[in-house]
Amino acid sequence: MEMKSLPKQDPKVFAAIQQELGRQRDKIELIASENFVSEAVMELKALF
Repeated sequence: MEMKSLPKQDPKVFAAIQQELGRQRDKIELIASENFVSEAVMELKALF
């Protein structure tokens, strides 16, 4: 989507949007998480 009027109307907002689009395109964001399963799932897994 091309933004034609926004850069003239509000250059700060336009710059922030451009910066965020670049960040999403050029960087990877990893989110650490832990997975906990119930005892029933662990028992079932042990069967296979």
